[in-house]
Amino acid sequence: MTSVSRIVRKSEASLFWYFRALPKAKREAIYTLCAFCFHIEQIVAGNLDDAKKQDLLKAWQIELDNIYDKKVPETAIGRKIYKNCMRFKIKKKDFAAILDAALLDFPTPLQAPSQKVFDAYCTGSSVAPIYIMLLIMGELKEASMRTLSQNLGKAIELTNILRNIKDDALDGHLYIPRELLQEYAINQTDPMSVVTHKNLPPVREKLAIEASKCFDKAHKLIFSSDKKSTRILRFIFHIYHRYFEIMQHRGFEIISPKPKIKRLDKIAIAFNSIFDRY
Repeated sequence: MTSVSRIVRKSEASLFWYFRALPKAKREAIYTLCAFCFHIEQIVAGNLDDAKKQDLLKAWQIELDNIYDKKVPETAIGRKIYKNCMRFKIKKKDFAAILDAALLDFPTPLQAPSQKVFDAYCTGSSVAPIYIMLLIMGELKEASMRTLSQNLGKAIELTNILRNIKDDALDGHLYIPRELLQEYAINQTDPMSVVTHKNLPPVREKLAIEASKCFDKAHKLIFSSDKKSTRILRFIFHIYHRYFEIMQHRGFEIISPKPKIKRLDKIAIAFNSIFDRY
């Protein structure tokens, strides 16, 4: 098993086995994408001091320049990106968006960002990775890929924000846009003050409405496409939609414990996705 394969298996085992069914070139490219995303996340979340983390993230800005300037990359993952991903004509701005999202949230954690910063963060955290995955898979037209990645990525990111709000606050993060908080008379930006504010439930409900619309748009695109070429997306869609449904069912005034999907339920979702039972 290659090093990037190990990274992907460690970070998301269920997706690892889904990707195994792809043709080798596409499989290795998606493994490389996942390894890059996981690596950037680990830099920010790791135990190194902030100065070292900043050095590593800045080094990745240089590494992306090396890759796209056709210079020899200095890292193992950089060399894999050059080898496995460039054939799929992935633009530098899409990889850079992933790195930029990490830099938005580090070294100072995002706390009630502006809507503009929030949108940029969502693009890098979820929209760009989904788009690159679609580009590698190569089954949809450009307009459909952009629309699907925008909606599925946004739905995933909003679900993560709703699901992890307490854990994020304990770590000093608050991803809800400032304008939305102010709309409901929440003028604080301290994460724990917002999490305990009496007006938080309607804020979460409004985010949920937006997430639901994005899920609906993504569903129409995924399930109107060829089943064989969208199995992986169906699995991703149903996993995150299940998290969303759990929160929706119990009510958005409840923030703890965060929803979890039982292992057998994940297996059932995977089975139904593989055998076109949805």
